[in-house]
Amino acid sequence: MNKKYFLSFALSALMLAACTQQEQPSLPTPASAVSAPVAVNVEEKVLNIYNWPDYVPEGMLAAFEKETGIKVNYDTFETNEALHAKLVAGNTGYDIVVPGSVFAKPQIEGGLMQPLDKANIKNLSNLDPAIMITLVKADPGNNYLVPWAWSFTTVGWNKTKAQKALGNMPMPENAWDLVFKPEYTSKLKSCGIAYLDSPTEIIPAALHYIGKDAYSHNPADYKLAADMLGKVRQDVRIFSATMIDDLAGGKACVAIGWAGDINIAANRAKDNKSNDEIEALLPSTGALIFFDTMAITKDAKHPKNAHKFIEFYLRPENAALMTNTMRYPTANKAAIDQLKPDIASNKSIIVETNYFSKMIPPSSFTNEARAALASAYNSFKKGK
Repeated sequence: MNKKYFLSFALSALMLAACTQQEQPSLPTPASAVSAPVAVNVEEKVLNIYNWPDYVPEGMLAAFEKETGIKVNYDTFETNEALHAKLVAGNTGYDIVVPGSVFAKPQIEGGLMQPLDKANIKNLSNLDPAIMITLVKADPGNNYLVPWAWSFTTVGWNKTKAQKALGNMPMPENAWDLVFKPEYTSKLKSCGIAYLDSPTEIIPAALHYIGKDAYSHNPADYKLAADMLGKVRQDVRIFSATMIDDLAGGKACVAIGWAGDINIAANRAKDNKSNDEIEALLPSTGALIFFDTMAITKDAKHPKNAHKFIEFYLRPENAALMTNTMRYPTANKAAIDQLKPDIASNKSIIVETNYFSKMIPPSSFTNEARAALASAYNSFKKGK
């Protein structure tokens, strides 16, 4: 083969090889060489809340759902005791619960709640530092609880009906007399006396009335409270889980209840065109302040959504809507300027500093005290 022919043949072979190489499909990369996708912890668009009845403004949950696309399932409980039992049983199915701070302390200590991721709740800065300091007793470092609202346990009355039942008997200096002193209860029973059906509300108020620590650790004090209550037991008509309806509907003219509920009842009576004047009173010896607080359960399946809701709730406009609508004071200092004038001027909603100092701050019970409390309440309620 001459050189010219050889070069021509070689060139053709190279061109054929190049074309053949271009036409061959590329082989797939081995599976082992492909990076595995990074797992992303994406929560389903659901949030389960467990709260008190009549305690959220109309439209607030819908506004949160529209903004975030998160579906809210909202259930209610009637007492702290009912919520506590569900938390202790475990597997609650709820992401956010709203315990009273007296119950929240042992729930935190018992590992039933998870700490807040404060970096994802920037609106925490809207909360009143004075109130947050008060909550430190239940939640050291404010690491678990965010105030939903606060109020105080006190005496409420239907002034129109109660004054008629009292006749010529003057209003006592201390409003607690209306529900704890036989001279008054014997007259007011004709128009109805209601007590909240909750031992952790009634017994501390009774202890305070007889001059004992409202959250006493001494079991003997609870016996004294039960003895005092026994003297008025025959005059109590209702142990109520529906205090708003009982007052607004005329089933009771005097009650031991939450000031917030009493104010809701007053507003409902007005809406119903009633001539009855319902008021939350300010006893001269003080009332028992309480805080209802949002907490994220230990077994929450949607903690990220829970943080989004807390952030949403702490916006000033939403906190103001809560107080303007539900008549419960907000702990959101940034919301005060947005309150309606009739709300801001109501001293049982926006409590004046001099009366706030008289209020009994919340505390917690030892196991021994809790047993004594339950025993005292049960014997009182049964009339034994």
